[in-house]
Amino acid sequence: MKFKSSVEQRFHELSGEKKMTTKIPYITVDNFPRLGLFTALRLLEWVQENPLGTISLPTGKTPEYFIRWTSYLLGNWEDAKVKELRKKYGLNNDRRPVLKDLSFIQIDEFYPISSSQHNSFYHYVNKYYIQGFGLDPANALLINSEAIPLHEAMHYNEVFPDGIIDLSLRFREAKNSQELIQQKSVFMIDDWCINYENAIREKGGIGFFLGGIGPDGHIAFNTRGSDLFSTTRLTPTNFETQAQAAGDLGGIEISRNKLVITIGLDTIVHNPDTVAIIFAAGEAKADVIRDALENEPVNFYPATVLGKLKNSRFFITAGAAKGLDDSVQEFFTTGEWTEEKSERAIIELCKKRDKYAHHLTLEDLQNDKYCNMIPGLDLHSVKHVINRLTKKLEQGCAGESNQMFYHTGPHHDDIMLGILPHVHRLSRNETNRAHFSILTSGFTAVANPFMIGLLKDTLHFLNEDNISMVHYPDFFDTGYKYKWDKDVYHYLTKVASGEPHERRRGICHRVVRAIVDIYGVKNVVGLDEKIRTVIRELSDNYDGEKDAPHIQRLKGMIREYEEELVWAHFGYRVKNVHHLRLGFYTGDIFTEQPNRERDVLPILDQLRKLKPTVISLAMDPEGSGPDTHYKVLQAIAEAVRLWGRETDLSDLRIWGYRNVWFRYHASEANVIVPVSLNAMAVMDTSFTNCYLSQVDASFPSYMHDGKFSELAIRIWVDQLKEIQLILGKDYFYQNPSPRIRTTHGLIFFRELGTEEFLKEARELEKSVEGVV
Repeated sequence: MKFKSSVEQRFHELSGEKKMTTKIPYITVDNFPRLGLFTALRLLEWVQENPLGTISLPTGKTPEYFIRWTSYLLGNWEDAKVKELRKKYGLNNDRRPVLKDLSFIQIDEFYPISSSQHNSFYHYVNKYYIQGFGLDPANALLINSEAIPLHEAMHYNEVFPDGIIDLSLRFREAKNSQELIQQKSVFMIDDWCINYENAIREKGGIGFFLGGIGPDGHIAFNTRGSDLFSTTRLTPTNFETQAQAAGDLGGIEISRNKLVITIGLDTIVHNPDTVAIIFAAGEAKADVIRDALENEPVNFYPATVLGKLKNSRFFITAGAAKGLDDSVQEFFTTGEWTEEKSERAIIELCKKRDKYAHHLTLEDLQNDKYCNMIPGLDLHSVKHVINRLTKKLEQGCAGESNQMFYHTGPHHDDIMLGILPHVHRLSRNETNRAHFSILTSGFTAVANPFMIGLLKDTLHFLNEDNISMVHYPDFFDTGYKYKWDKDVYHYLTKVASGEPHERRRGICHRVVRAIVDIYGVKNVVGLDEKIRTVIRELSDNYDGEKDAPHIQRLKGMIREYEEELVWAHFGYRVKNVHHLRLGFYTGDIFTEQPNRERDVLPILDQLRKLKPTVISLAMDPEGSGPDTHYKVLQAIAEAVRLWGRETDLSDLRIWGYRNVWFRYHASEANVIVPVSLNAMAVMDTSFTNCYLSQVDASFPSYMHDGKFSELAIRIWVDQLKEIQLILGKDYFYQNPSPRIRTTHGLIFFRELGTEEFLKEARELEKSVEGVV
C-alpha cells in the first residue's frame, strides 16, 4: 500500500508489513515511545500543510510520548539531531510548524467535575496542549463543567448535590421541586451539547483527530453500542470504561456514577477529509484492535466508524497488532518453523473447532492453513504437541529443594495473583527459603474512604484504651520499631477465631506504628491530634486528588502490612518481606523511567545479600499496559546484569509470570502448574482476609467487576479448559497422580536462564532508548 503522507509511508516501509487485509489501514511500530514519535511527526506534517486547521487530541496515559516528542521536536527544530531524525522519518519540509493559529477541540470530559482539578480533562488539555504546544485559548472549544449553564444560573453542586445525574428525567415526570430543577438543567446541558456540536461543524469539522481506544473499543467516550451517527451528548458509560477511569477519579464508586460529555462518532467523521488516527500500544489492546480493523462499520465496535474516512489510520505497536489476521499469518510464515508454532497452530485449531486434539483427523490438519504448514504433517504431529504439553505439566509438578527464591512484585498482590499456588507448594519443603520483595509503594490502590475509616477506627481504639502499646515507656522513641511480627500474628489469630472486631484492632496497631514512624509524634495526645489532622486532609481532598507525600507513605505502609499478612499465612516473617518503595513510582500521570542509583541499586543490594537461585518477576510485554510492571522489570534486569559482572549466574533461573493484566498463550509458557480447588480457596480467602484495601475492588480490572482474586481464578480455569482440549479431560480425572486429578485450574509461566532473560529484557529496554 502507498501512503500519501511521507511520514506514514516511511514508517510503513520500516514496519516491513507485506500484506494488509484490514478494513482500515494500519502501521505498526516496535515499541511504545516510537509510537509517540510517529504520531508527533504525523501531526507536525499535517500542521505544515494546514496551519489554520482544527485539531482534536487525546487525554490519558497513552499520549505521554506523543506529547514529549512533539514538544521536543518543536523546541529543537534546528538541532542537528532533530534535522537528522526528521529526514530519517520522512518529515521533508524544513519549515518549522506553527501551532498558534490552529483551532483545538476537546474530545470529552467527565461531568460534573471541577475544571481546576488535576484529573479533569479540561485541566489536562490546557496544561499539555493549550499551554504545552502554544495554542491560542481563543481558538479552543473546551468542555468546562463550571461554564455549562444550569437552571437559574445555579452551580452543579446545587443542582446535583450528590454528584449523580438521573438521565431518566429526560423521559419522565419530575417527582419534586429538586427533580424539576435537575430536569430543566439536564435539558440545558443537552442544549449546550448541541451548541458545542454546531460550533465544531461551523469550523468545518475536525481536521486532525488523534485518539486512543478503550478496553471495550470505545473512541472518545463512545462506548460499545454507540450510534454510528451520534453527536456531542451527555451520556453514561459502561463498566469497562468506569473501571479504566477509576484510577483517575478515586475509585469505581465514583466513576460508576459519573456521566461524561463526549463528541459523537459522527462528529469525528463529519468532515470527509479528516485525518483520523487511533493509536494503541500493548497486547492488552490486541483484541479491540482486531475487532476495530477487521469488521465493517457496526455499533458494537465503535472505532469501525472510521472506515467511512479515506484518511483514517491506526498507528499501533507490534503487541497491539498481535491479534490481526495479518500478524498471525506473519508469525507462522516468517522465519524457521518452531515447536511453538506447531503448538499454537494445533491449540488454535482445537479451539476454533471446539474439538479435542485426539479427535482431530488428518483432513482437519490439512485443511487448516496454519497446521498445514507443520513440517512432515501427520497425526503424529498432534501426539508430539500432546507430549510437549504433558512435559510442561510435569515440569510444573516437579519439586524443588535447597533453593533460595526471590519473589518480586511490582505491586502488593502481583506475586499472589501470578503464582501463589506454586509458591505455597514449594514452601512446604523446609530446605527451601524465600524472600518477597515488593518494589513500589502501591499507595495509589488505597482509596480515601478506606483510609479515613481505618483512621477513625484507630481513634476509637485509642479512646477506648485498647491499644496498650502506646503506654510503654519507650514506645514513641524506639519501641514502635519492634514486634511488627506481633501485629501480623495478632491479626491472623483473630482471622482464625472469627473475631472481626479484634482483626480491626490488629491492623490499627500497625496504623499507630506508621503514624509514629512517619510524623515522629511523641505522645498519645500528639498521636490523636495527628490522626485527626490526616482525616481532615483526606476528607478535604477531591476524588482522585494526588496525595501529599506523607499520605502516600501512610497508604503505602498499609499495603505493606497487607503483604506481610499474606506471606505470614505460609510461615514467613516480616523480615522476609521487603518493601523497596522505588522512587520512579510517584502517582503522577506520567512517571519517570527507573534510574540506576535510586531504583536499581536497592535491588542489586538484595541480590548480593540473599544470593537467590530463582528470581520470579512479572513479565509483561512491551512498555505499555501496567506501566509499573514494565519499569520494575527493567530495574530488575539491570540489577541482574550488574550482579552478573561480579557473580557466576549460569545456574540462576528466572520465572516470568503474568496475572490479571496479561496472559501467556499455552505455546509461550514452558511451565504449567496445576491448581486445585483447595489452592483456589486458599488464594481467595487469603486475598479477602489480607488485602483489606482491595476487597471492595475500588480499582478493578475492566475484565471483572469484583476482586482480583476472583479474576485470577477465572483465568486459571480458562487455561485449564484450553489444555483439556489438547490432553483430554480424562487425562486429568483418570491420572495416576493425585495432584493432577485435583486440577481445576492451571498457571502458565516461563522459566528462563540468565542470558535468555537479559536478552529479552534488552529487547524491551530498547523501547525507551532515545526517549526525550
